[in-house]
Amino acid sequence: MEEPLDVLALERTGEFKGLYHVLHGAISPIDGVGPDRLKIRQLIDRADEAHRAGEPFEEVVLATNPTLEGEATAMYVAERLEPLVGSVTRIARGLPVGGDLEYADEVTLIRALQGRRAM
Repeated sequence: MEEPLDVLALERTGEFKGLYHVLHGAISPIDGVGPDRLKIRQLIDRADEAHRAGEPFEEVVLATNPTLEGEATAMYVAERLEPLVGSVTRIARGLPVGGDLEYADEVTLIRALQGRRAM
């Protein structure tokens, strides 16, 4: 199977040195996509296996799209992983480099403020 474009985009950064697990979509009840139609169970099984072996994953980084479906999927996965891994984090969301504040929507600005960090 071909690698999803999302993985290729992350790989191009050279920043992430861990393993990937691709869910192949997002939970979307309106479109008839429930958790069972994605690769969520396989991820939870991987984390559970590592946990039971005494070598739990230090961190699972959730990189879902910043849509309602992506947010719901991230929350669903995080709830199930929290007892099995060191920490569950989410990629930051906010303003793109070169973007103008005046054109940013309210939700993007809120996320950018919530994701701020010391300089």
